[in-house]
Amino acid sequence: MNKAEFITAAGFALSLLFHVIQTEVCPPPCNCKPLEEMKGLQIDCSSRKLKEVPALPINTKRLYLQNNSLTTVSPGAFDSVLSLEEIKVSDNPWNCDRHILYLKLWMEDFSESSLANIRCATPAPVRMKPLKQLTGNELGICKRLLPIRSLQFFWRDLVLIGAAIFTLILLGWALKSSKKLVCQIKLTHGST
Repeated sequence: MNKAEFITAAGFALSLLFHVIQTEVCPPPCNCKPLEEMKGLQIDCSSRKLKEVPALPINTKRLYLQNNSLTTVSPGAFDSVLSLEEIKVSDNPWNCDRHILYLKLWMEDFSESSLANIRCATPAPVRMKPLKQLTGNELGICKRLLPIRSLQFFWRDLVLIGAAIFTLILLGWALKSSKKLVCQIKLTHGST
């Protein structure tokens, strides 16, 4: 076996070992129970005062995160648990700003009924509203862009209004000048 083959084999063995360890390690603050009929794990992290979602084994089938101190979920936190069949995340003080968008979109794909149970704790305008009902404006996604765009529209509109006023003044001046010209032409034409 040459050096390249050895490195490849060692890398494969390490990744396989990592995969096996990752699938069987229970996150430290949680209780884990094997689900023999489903060949997976039930991870119970409820009521643990968690502030973030722990690293989850890839064979997680049921996940209970309710009644913690979760305010948001890091993007990608649930992407590795492809065999997940049940999740409970209610009774957390969710901060429904733009950082909660990952959880909202992931839950929309996973379970509409579970999403309906997530209620916002902050900010004040959306307090106690279901996350499912919130729009991009309420989540603050659009607010960062609004002042810049509003300012651009303001200056564009101000220029257009100024141009319209200037055009009306020129038109009024032209009409007034044309009346004087018509009167002068009639006077000079009538006196000859």
